[in-house]
Amino acid sequence: MPTILAIESSCDDTSAAVVRDGVVLSNVTAAQAVHVEYGGVVPEFASRAHQRNIVPTVDVALRRAAVAAREVDAVAFTRGPGLIGSLMVGVSFAKAFALARNIPLIEVDHMQAHVLAHFAEDPKPEFPYLCLTVSGGHTQLVVVHAPLEQEIIGRTIDDAAGEAFDKSGKLLGLPYPAGPELDRLARLGTPVLRFAQPDPGDLNFSFSGLKTSVLYTLQKENKRDPAYVSQHLNDICASIQDAIVTTLMQKLIAAAEQTGLSRIALAGGVSANSELRRRLVSEGQARGWNTYVPRIEYCTDNAAMIGITATFKYDLGVFTDQSVAPSARL
Repeated sequence: MPTILAIESSCDDTSAAVVRDGVVLSNVTAAQAVHVEYGGVVPEFASRAHQRNIVPTVDVALRRAAVAAREVDAVAFTRGPGLIGSLMVGVSFAKAFALARNIPLIEVDHMQAHVLAHFAEDPKPEFPYLCLTVSGGHTQLVVVHAPLEQEIIGRTIDDAAGEAFDKSGKLLGLPYPAGPELDRLARLGTPVLRFAQPDPGDLNFSFSGLKTSVLYTLQKENKRDPAYVSQHLNDICASIQDAIVTTLMQKLIAAAEQTGLSRIALAGGVSANSELRRRLVSEGQARGWNTYVPRIEYCTDNAAMIGITATFKYDLGVFTDQSVAPSARL
């Protein structure tokens, strides 16, 4: 019954969790407000904030789990992908903790962990299942044959869905991060505009054309009426969200038909989007799918998913050593 301390520091959230025998005892995340005024994550500021936050975050996670440092059996950490400066902080802390306690290290792929976040709570999907992983930097369709056997059958060829949300929201003057605010405003509007939805073929995605379509539409309408955005903000947000979610769902349906899988899961930060969650459940009911949508705290970057993934690796004896280094493009 291993007790694992997990560290996640791939971007701008410092997170620590304690997982015992696959059960999450604590999951603590320290956010960084400094990036709001810059409209996006500043890598140098992110890494410095991780240095300030890592020790108190781990301390709180251990205390909330009622676990002493001496009771930890292994340390898990995100090796990548992510911002190299941010990753270095988490990897360095994990290596130091493991060295001081003479316990094993477990490296975790951030994207693999998102796919396995469903095992942090019930109901847990049976293998194999199909997972749509959507975040600020990635959009993937993954067949999960086993915990450590994941096959990517579709991915974005340019921008990710999360970037499409955030960049479109920025064009509208929404505060960073724009995705959640766009989601909120979209619930108040109607999708009356039609934006480009490029299809690169197969099960792959493309969102750069959609962003360009939003830009050109706003430029055209603002030239005609400078008050256009403020007067139609909710409908614009609803239209952007509809275009992105429709693209995601069309590919997910195609992937389910091609693979024959009926266990369908969402993962990644964008899986917190209310319309995407609603459409998955609705489509699942219509098609007889078993759908799995994680709680919001397991959608965004969190250490619990790192600890869950590490539990599978611990059981198989998959460890790393002190020579391990972070990898921004793992």
